[in-house]
Amino acid sequence: MNVFSTRSKIIVTCNKRLTPYLEREIVDLGFVPVRTFATGVELEGTMTDCIRLNLNLRCASQVHYSLGSFKVSSPDDVYERLRKIHWEKYLADDGYVSITNNTSHPSIRNSMFPNVKVKDAIVDRMREVTGRRPNTGPEQDRAVVHLYWKDEDAEIFIDTSGETLAKHGYRKIPGRAPMLEALAAATVMATRWGQTTPFVNPMCGSSTLAIEAAMIATKRVPGLYRENYAFMHVRGYDDSLYRQELRRIRGNIIDEAPPTIIATDISADAIEISRVNAGMAGIDHMISFGVMDFEKTPVPDNPGVVFFNPEYGERLGELEALENTYRRVGDFMKQRCQGYMGYIFTGNPDLAKKIGLKASRRIEFFNAKIDCRLLEYELYSGSRRKDTITTKDE
Repeated sequence: MNVFSTRSKIIVTCNKRLTPYLEREIVDLGFVPVRTFATGVELEGTMTDCIRLNLNLRCASQVHYSLGSFKVSSPDDVYERLRKIHWEKYLADDGYVSITNNTSHPSIRNSMFPNVKVKDAIVDRMREVTGRRPNTGPEQDRAVVHLYWKDEDAEIFIDTSGETLAKHGYRKIPGRAPMLEALAAATVMATRWGQTTPFVNPMCGSSTLAIEAAMIATKRVPGLYRENYAFMHVRGYDDSLYRQELRRIRGNIIDEAPPTIIATDISADAIEISRVNAGMAGIDHMISFGVMDFEKTPVPDNPGVVFFNPEYGERLGELEALENTYRRVGDFMKQRCQGYMGYIFTGNPDLAKKIGLKASRRIEFFNAKIDCRLLEYELYSGSRRKDTITTKDE
């Protein structure tokens, strides 16, 4: 079976609460979801389709191509079923393969044990048929096989992504407490930003939000910043298919009349990191950076979106200081951002009350394991003094 031309089940995974935005991306690519669930979307297609999914999706984690499902009751059952698969058709006998798993079964007490059974089944089959065996290990930069096993139901996949897609490849310096790129993209997608009006990001940190906004507005996708995927290490891979998709996404880039994007932070180091990361993404020319207190952030007269991602606070002293910061953020939005849609991403509902505005929407997200909300505020128009945008640090 040539997986690059044979249709099968595809599972695209994502972090919890990103599914609506991942599903929207998949539909926009022309695919029809079969079902959605808390951590992903199911569809049907070939591994050639997986190439397109891997290069284009902003909110995904992995793209899994199914080789089949089966019933099992023990680790030995897993081994016996997987040993019958013709792995020599999918993997190079002198190559390298990594095993991952998502298992929930009473017989498993060590989460790594299923990996051992899958590895043994692949190696024993390959050695029996070809006289050789691939090397195995934890690195996911070559072929990757994934086992899903819950109760009596198991399914084996080729993970066509390898390293997670949630990291978009341009962020060479992470900065302090950075937002994961997939999460940042989803939160921008969740706003009412039209991608042609200003996007203002005070307290920007390493500017992941501003960079993702610029990428979305100019149709730059994560595949532009990555050169290695697990699908490249599967038998039957044709590099021309990848190059064709790469040419297509490069041809889609829109650089004419980009929107105004402003990112400011009181930390000069944060802005320097932002400039480096934006340069790696090829959009540093699109963002006006500034070192300043957020209250001095220039706000263009043409209303768009203002987006804050303030700290949440963990200790008492921090919380007391942040209460005043959140009050100031609310005052800034009320006094300086009239006509805009305001957004605050926070994991602290008590601090959010200090904003002094009523949220029109409360959109649920997780930041790692922190239960967060993207709060939306309609900042009604009124008189507001004009500001001059500058790219110079203040």
